[in-house]
Amino acid sequence: MGAITKSALKKAIKKRFITVNDVIATSGIMLQGGECIRLCIPDEVSIPNRLIFPLKVLFEDDHLAVIHKPAGILVSGNKFKTITNALVQNIQQSNLPDATKPQPVHRLDYATTGILLVGKTSGSIRILNKMFEDKKIEKTYYAITIGEMNSGGKITSEIEGKKSQSNYRVIESVFSKRFGKLNLVKLKPQTGRRHQLRKHLFSICNPILGDKAYGMAHLILKGKGLYLHAYSLSFIHPFTHKKVCFKDEFTQRFEKIFTSTIQ
Repeated sequence: MGAITKSALKKAIKKRFITVNDVIATSGIMLQGGECIRLCIPDEVSIPNRLIFPLKVLFEDDHLAVIHKPAGILVSGNKFKTITNALVQNIQQSNLPDATKPQPVHRLDYATTGILLVGKTSGSIRILNKMFEDKKIEKTYYAITIGEMNSGGKITSEIEGKKSQSNYRVIESVFSKRFGKLNLVKLKPQTGRRHQLRKHLFSICNPILGDKAYGMAHLILKGKGLYLHAYSLSFIHPFTHKKVCFKDEFTQRFEKIFTSTIQ
């Protein structure tokens, strides 16, 4: 057998490819001499699972991409099925010197649908994250809420002790036999707290349709998902310096309830 490097030996031990006297070796084993050492190389090397999950790409250039996030999938986390793990299969690799694995630069809730911004280079990921922190990216959402509402206003209740603000405007309202009234609401969060829009609307007694976490027990809509949609992102492109506005149009679930055109 040819010489084996110290690094390769450690890897082989870690993967349990080495036995001493037919016992799986560990890195702490002490050799006395005369032992029977076997190095077993498997015929097939296992290939890590690749997540096959098609995504709708709304826009991309060498710096960034914009995708539609469907409901029922995490943006990131420890699970295998995440948007982050699916990006490589759906987005073209950047041709720039600092190209890297594409990464989302903000988050949407598991149940929320809509537009998601992705960085494709180390520089764009860093800059886009900073732009969100500095509130240089304008976000617009739409939700369907339950109950009587004012025509518009702002909600400023604190979230986890932090100042928060969400501006809203009712676009259209319809009568509902079960819910009394359903409202199509345009939302512009001015801060980015976790579950901010859901918590804010619940705080004024107008929970989002389908919200199991921040809804009223007798008004929970089961099996239809959360009626919250990230509709658009507007900002100055940090590399082309042009004003851009990316939109992810209404889902069919919304259109079944409201027929008005989103302004």
